[in-house]
Amino acid sequence: MCLLAAQHPADLVSDAVGIASLSRPFDTAERPPRLYHTLRQEHNSVLSVAADTNHIYSGSQGEAILVWDKRTLKLKTTLRGHTGSILALEYAPDKEWLFSASGDSTVCVWSTRTLALLYVLNPHGESDAGDLFSLVWCPTLQTLYFGCQDTSLQWYTFPPQCATTAAMLLTDSPSSSGSSTPARRVHKFFDSYPQYTRRPADLNARNPTCSSSMCLTSLPPTPPLSSSSLPSSSSSPSCLTQALRQDSSQRPQAVLHVPPNNVIYSAHYGYIYCMALVPSTREGSDDPLFGTAEGGERRGLQLVTGSGDETVKLWQLAPGNPIPILAHTFECCMGAVLTLAVRGETVYAGCQDGHVKVWDLETRTFVRSLIVVENVDILSLSMLHSDLYACSADGEVQRWSATFDLTASWKAHEGIVLSSIVTALPSLPNPDADDNTRDGHDTGEVRFALITGANDDNIKLWEVEPPKSRESGSLSVITGADMNLGEFGSETMVYALSKFVSIPSVSNSPAHREDCRQAAIWLRKCFTQLGAESSMLPTGEGTNPLVLATFHGTQTKQRRQRILFYGHYDVIAASGRGWSSDPFTLTGRNGYLYGRGATDNKGPIMAIACAAAELLSRRALDVDLVLLIEGEEEAGSGGFVEAVKKNKDAIGPIDAILVSNSTWIAEDRPCITYGLRGVVHCNVTISSEGPDKHSGVDGGAAVEPMLDMLRLLGTLIDGQDHVSIPGFYDSVRPLTPDERRMYTVLSGITQTSAESLLSRWREPSLTIHNVEVSGPRNSTVIPATVKAHVSVRVVPDQDLETIASSLREHLQSSFNRMRSPNKLVVSIDQTADWWLGDLNDPWFHALEKAVRDEWEVEPLRIREGGSIPSVPYLEKEFSCHALHLPLGQSTDQAHLPNERISLSNLRRGKLVFERFLLNVAKSTTSSGESEQPASPT
Repeated sequence: MCLLAAQHPADLVSDAVGIASLSRPFDTAERPPRLYHTLRQEHNSVLSVAADTNHIYSGSQGEAILVWDKRTLKLKTTLRGHTGSILALEYAPDKEWLFSASGDSTVCVWSTRTLALLYVLNPHGESDAGDLFSLVWCPTLQTLYFGCQDTSLQWYTFPPQCATTAAMLLTDSPSSSGSSTPARRVHKFFDSYPQYTRRPADLNARNPTCSSSMCLTSLPPTPPLSSSSLPSSSSSPSCLTQALRQDSSQRPQAVLHVPPNNVIYSAHYGYIYCMALVPSTREGSDDPLFGTAEGGERRGLQLVTGSGDETVKLWQLAPGNPIPILAHTFECCMGAVLTLAVRGETVYAGCQDGHVKVWDLETRTFVRSLIVVENVDILSLSMLHSDLYACSADGEVQRWSATFDLTASWKAHEGIVLSSIVTALPSLPNPDADDNTRDGHDTGEVRFALITGANDDNIKLWEVEPPKSRESGSLSVITGADMNLGEFGSETMVYALSKFVSIPSVSNSPAHREDCRQAAIWLRKCFTQLGAESSMLPTGEGTNPLVLATFHGTQTKQRRQRILFYGHYDVIAASGRGWSSDPFTLTGRNGYLYGRGATDNKGPIMAIACAAAELLSRRALDVDLVLLIEGEEEAGSGGFVEAVKKNKDAIGPIDAILVSNSTWIAEDRPCITYGLRGVVHCNVTISSEGPDKHSGVDGGAAVEPMLDMLRLLGTLIDGQDHVSIPGFYDSVRPLTPDERRMYTVLSGITQTSAESLLSRWREPSLTIHNVEVSGPRNSTVIPATVKAHVSVRVVPDQDLETIASSLREHLQSSFNRMRSPNKLVVSIDQTADWWLGDLNDPWFHALEKAVRDEWEVEPLRIREGGSIPSVPYLEKEFSCHALHLPLGQSTDQAHLPNERISLSNLRRGKLVFERFLLNVAKSTTSSGESEQPASPT
């Protein structure tokens, strides 16, 4: 792991006192890790640490690398090949190599088997590159990347059998007979005096016996004004050569040089303090290896670098090409970026301001800032699966969960924590083995340690455990005793749904914001695994991303039809009260699958995705199916419209829209929804200028806002329960004889009067949802402010803007007639247009036929009283018709405890989707041309 060089010691004083962290309090039931062991690196700050299976390596402020035996925890040997501080260590398990970067402007390559020095790598420009702060090894490209003090990013690719390559032979062959080791070069930062003394740096300024936090500073050094202020290149080679001659066991096989073409000058506008590889290859990571991601998804290699210029840069690495190509720059804005950690599509940047900035790599958006400790440097970050360990300059270590909750915090060192890694500890001896075989035998139990190094000269090993993942229940999801479904329990669709439901993607809860992002990431991976080309699209700061996936149909000479399926992966909150099982564990009982989102809307999403995957596997998918899944539907679809418009080219042309986000009107008769009402949400506030008053003191004298509100709301509805807004019913579409007959049929099926169905589905309505008051809400207070929430449901052919304007004008004019001294404020907060499908549309006929053929019964044509804002918007945006196929039953309890979906409905719904896609492709093939429906009304 990379460890950063320090700033001038005098500059540390201002950072000695940190501001208390503003992070959320953590659960005290979770204890800090147990201190397993302490190693002491005498009189030398621990600037860097690394580990392999058998050893722990610690880089010192001096020139040495200490090697500790992992089992005995005793000092095994010391590696000497540098003439400067060891600023970064990196272990390459595929090579069994250890890389060390130093303030002497060299990288040494060591064998971790023999602990011998293999190579010395000089950066381009040699010592003009300055201190080498950071290292990362890419096993796929066999390339080492490192960041330099001169702001350059350099790399070196190791060819096979590089030791025998003629170009890498020693240019100054070392001899076993040598002179004494020369004095260490003066380091301009570590060997400096406080600035006010105006004294040049010298060896006497160094105080290796000090164990206080003043020994080594934590802030980054000020960048040099010119290359002349960097260490001189003239002294480095001779010093290095003389040092290497001291010990024949630590002579390099070759001295290597970075070619001029392997340099990106001014990769940052500051020192490159840290870097990481995506996907992470560090021990403790649960990232899949490159090319072996979940579901066979091939993941691209990326390099992430952090700098004193307050930015994090993302570099793309193409297969077989080690040259980094700048893909994006993240602005951290406050303080240098001192350390990086990555997991999956998430990058964590530890900064000088005491915050850890969290970025999403795919959507390239800012996720949040974790306040570790205000204005105290974050110098090292380590990951163990989804747990983040943040080490700071005040000696503290904090553990943060995948949902960004602070789960532990403890004082780890008396000085500045400069370095950390996560590594596996040797397995425990088998207690059942006899005395003759016990030594050297392991139980197989994997234990992990967080290793921290500090400027108190101590290396500490803390026992840590990977976070426990939520059990999805997917392996035993079907448990009903009366179910005889053979091997269906292992079906891909149910298995995937169990994973999907296990993610609590509650969009209207800030505590679940990261769960929503993880749901989007999981869904994108799931679609990729099923055969789609998928990605995530940002919707703005503070809103959840869209998931876009395309199942490409078979290539033909004719243009393929393109169908857009709209859904949402977010859900309503589920507290657990009233549930018979964990709402976020998919549970099978008596033919139903219970869990939040099972019917609204995760079940239908899995059904159509698996339907497309099934057709794709049979080479029978002859249309393009585009899935557009949002994560804000339950919270108002924030950012959806803007994101669709911005990414319309990526979505592509669309011929029809398909939705599955409602339920049947009965239990045993399939339905097709062809209409939705629109809605206008309005907030009404009446307030007086003064404070709340006492009814016994001011009652009768004050003009009460509550009485004004009651009078005002009373003007909205007349004595026959009709809406009193002028012109409200003028544009309502009249009922036709065919509709009347259809409602009569539905009335007989549902045992609900036709008038009730008409009122709920095709007639407008007005609802007063709540009235809120200021003050303590007791029986003696006259509230100074009263708020009411009113909604209006609109139907064809009412104009949404006209209705919203009429509602506002009616409230204002009615209030003016009261001549009240109080103040009225009316705001329209949200609107959604009505939607009505075309029953004569060929797309509708294709869907109706699919339902009829699967269920062997004529589907009911129904409407819904609710609203789905995205449906009419998508129709207008893509100039095509929408279709709505509900899969749930009327008793599915969407938004309520014990939400569920029928296992039969889920299976047969998938088959209906397959039939529909086949019907559309067949109609296109038979006609010879793509039949384009008329634009929606």
